[in-house]
Amino acid sequence: MKVIVLGAGVIGTATAYYLAKAGHEVTVIERQQGAALETSFANAGEVSPGYSAPWAGPGVPLKAIKWLMMEHSPLAIRPTFDLNTWRWVMQMLMNCTSSRYEVNKGRMLRMAEYSRDVLQQLRADTGISYDERTQGTLQLFRNQAQLEGADADIAILNRYGVKYEKLDKAGCLKVEPALAKVQEKFVGALRLPGDETGDCFKFTQNLAKLAEGLGVKFRYGVSIQRLVYSGDQVSSVITSEGELKADSFVLALGSYSPILLRELGIRIPVYPIKGYSITVPITDASAAPESTVMDETYKVAITRLGDRIRVGGTAEITGYNLELRADRRATLEYSVSDLFPAGGDVSKAEFWTGLRPMTPDGTPVVGPTPYRNLFLNTGHGTLGWTMACGSGQFVADIVSGKRPAISTEGLFMSRYGSVNRPIIVPKELA
Repeated sequence: MKVIVLGAGVIGTATAYYLAKAGHEVTVIERQQGAALETSFANAGEVSPGYSAPWAGPGVPLKAIKWLMMEHSPLAIRPTFDLNTWRWVMQMLMNCTSSRYEVNKGRMLRMAEYSRDVLQQLRADTGISYDERTQGTLQLFRNQAQLEGADADIAILNRYGVKYEKLDKAGCLKVEPALAKVQEKFVGALRLPGDETGDCFKFTQNLAKLAEGLGVKFRYGVSIQRLVYSGDQVSSVITSEGELKADSFVLALGSYSPILLRELGIRIPVYPIKGYSITVPITDASAAPESTVMDETYKVAITRLGDRIRVGGTAEITGYNLELRADRRATLEYSVSDLFPAGGDVSKAEFWTGLRPMTPDGTPVVGPTPYRNLFLNTGHGTLGWTMACGSGQFVADIVSGKRPAISTEGLFMSRYGSVNRPIIVPKELA
């Protein structure tokens, strides 16, 4: 088939690659001048299935109030009168129960674990490089309450067979020796040895080249205006360079997906949660992290990417605003300087922001829609890099009429419903 993929972030590019591998004629439409120039450009660098968990969980509303009163808060809420914002917040709060958390985390782990396996196979098949490391994630706890609170997550990790290690201070220093200089600042950690790290931008750029080698055409600098449909099918997409027709369409526009879908009568609760990062040049490799350290107090990920440290985190509810805020940078600088004071030069850091496409339950929206030839691959939140290869292969299988390698339960948009019609599930999956 002729397939058009809308969006060339890591999700859209991975989808295009696996569609091409399946034998389809693929065109990717992207408004930027290259792949991975928006949300995929400078994210935290984690490929972290073990750390996959919804933001909505028991106790989160109370934690959020406490966070807002912290000097270096992981959360910021900018006043807005947008109804979609408050609708999304209410839906998230409805998922802040133990039962919903367990269901949602299980769905996320299923996709994330699968995606890591698909990424490893891709690396073996192609030799793709992207400053990758396979040394796990260290979820670092600064106080005893955080350490004890990890038991609930451990129970779920056990249920799904995810490897982990609960470490004391000595155990932390074995995997992250540079923390020896600040060991009075933490009590222990949960280590997830199956997690990986890597530069998402480098990965996506290199994957785009591999996709081009399979015949994928990338049309950069082309903006998407609307989808044209008749009955239960999409016939074309109207762009800044005219109308483009295809047999099938995959929408992978991240936070901007709901805007295009609204004109089709489809409403999905994907909301842009703003995140920030700084990229710090390493000045002393022995004083820098070996892999990823997740500072649980400030919800900041500190990741080694080659000769740089990527520090990513914070959540800001402010719509589609892309302003760089100095207070957000201060939080990132504080976390990395507090734990790795001699690792890098924060005065020379590059500051960046991007919009994470978040769903209220944390699970992405992948698969069919009420239009039989329109498919979604969006809503991955902070885990787009983690889930990219798996969700790309997953959607490519569905478009190709194949049953995916993992269960589709809870991944389709049917868990939310649509405005005026049910989704059309391919007969192979019904």
